[in-house]
Amino acid sequence: MLKKETTMRKPKSPEKVVMGVGWYRPEQWKLLRQISADVNELEKTHAEWLAIAEKAVKDLKRQGLSIIKVDVDVEELRNWCGRQGLPIDASARAQFISLETQKMVENQES
Repeated sequence: MLKKETTMRKPKSPEKVVMGVGWYRPEQWKLLRQISADVNELEKTHAEWLAIAEKAVKDLKRQGLSIIKVDVDVEELRNWCGRQGLPIDASARAQFISLETQKMVENQES
């Protein structure tokens, strides 16, 4: 699941690659599973997901990537998917995280 929901973006300085990783709130994990079209692809518990996500972040940082943890509000994600006409699945979550990452990077650069 995590591999499908990370996004990479090259900022203005070409030597640094920034990757956004969706970071889900424990209290919203059950809701995410309830509304996701690909529920079988998601870990059953937030604790399971968190262990995988933390390991992935460590591995990516070791590879020299700059990681941005993107706080994902599941209600905001649901509303965004509704406006885009997208099912709530890995692809839509990745698109949402990519847009949020881009906003965060642009805010840091200005």
